[in-house]
Amino acid sequence: MKIYLAPMEGITGEVYRRAYHTFFEPMDKYFTPFLNPNPKGKFSRQEWNEILPENNEGMYTVPQILTNHAEDFIRLARQLKEFGYEEVNLNLGCPSKTVVNRKRGSGFLFYPDELNHFLAEVFNQLDMKISIKTRSGKYDQEEFEELLDIYNQYPLEELIFHPRVQQDYYKNKPDWTTFAYGFRNSKNPLVYNGDIFSAEDYKIFQEKFPEAECIMLGRGILMNPFFPAVIKGKSTFDTKKIATFCDHLLDAYIEKSPEEKNAVVKMKELWWYLGKNFKNSEEYLTQIRKSQTIREYRMAVECLLKECPYE
Repeated sequence: MKIYLAPMEGITGEVYRRAYHTFFEPMDKYFTPFLNPNPKGKFSRQEWNEILPENNEGMYTVPQILTNHAEDFIRLARQLKEFGYEEVNLNLGCPSKTVVNRKRGSGFLFYPDELNHFLAEVFNQLDMKISIKTRSGKYDQEEFEELLDIYNQYPLEELIFHPRVQQDYYKNKPDWTTFAYGFRNSKNPLVYNGDIFSAEDYKIFQEKFPEAECIMLGRGILMNPFFPAVIKGKSTFDTKKIATFCDHLLDAYIEKSPEEKNAVVKMKELWWYLGKNFKNSEEYLTQIRKSQTIREYRMAVECLLKECPYE
């Protein structure tokens, strides 16, 4: 089974990706949080850090692009190709209202004719691997049948499918019936994404779809970075390694931003997920959330790791 790291805005950026790749079972692919094409071809400082080759050395990294304008996608993809990237990914999955109201992300799915025209222009102009991360539609799972007919017209590197509609956000359960339809009818390789958080979740998925060859994990990795190794029978949860990883990650964030509060905010975001692994940890997780300085944060994490067993 191939395993990919999902793009999660503000969390799985280049600092996290490099730290994860150093400490844990390497991913087969890492996807960047989405890049917004700039009409002048410029990158923000954050985007520049995401795509610099030296920040992704030794990893197969796929930049993700968020746009509904073919010319913008083409221009940015060509820039990324000059940096050495072999593949780019189109974001048709983001459910955020801000994104959707601009007819981007999963908001673009409600305009299939425009989407088809967009893809025709992109594939006519670009000579590189192009993958898509999509949802089932905007309102109803039945929308996916028409969308898949569109995707099947193009030689996608992969179709990464999160079988929720935009209106679900991350509520309800992914619709495996719709994924099964996609699995039977997609002419392109299909990758599953959505709510695989544990080895038990993975086992159930594998029993349901024994021929599936690839999954994309997001929140499951943040909750347990050992997850891919566990799936492959190579590792179990190691609290000491978690402590070392978090120290390394904190130092890396401090190096990126001298203001300690920025590094603390980043680590608090991670512990919102990671803390779910530890029994009776509510008191210390509250201390982590309330911490304002690196010292306060370190003390809270040290107590949690010392007092709360992994479950």
